[in-house]
Amino acid sequence: MEETESKQTLYLVMGGRVTDPRSVTFADPESIHVAGVFSSNEAAVDAWRSNAQRTVDDAEMKYVIVHLHKLLDPSA
Repeated sequence: MEETESKQTLYLVMGGRVTDPRSVTFADPESIHVAGVFSSNEAAVDAWRSNAQRTVDDAEMKYVIVHLHKLLDPSA
């Protein structure tokens, strides 16, 4: 019998001031706001949207979703 392992998905939502609004180069990496780590894409998108909308008037603030499971297991 073949054992099937369910793949865990993890999403990191973080943001901060960027050097250029067209990039994701953070001006001060030590002050990045970590909104959290989420196990579903839907929860991560909700957190991203909430934080991005809160800072919508500041063009130099950017929030992103990082697919941690793809960094931990590139074949995922």
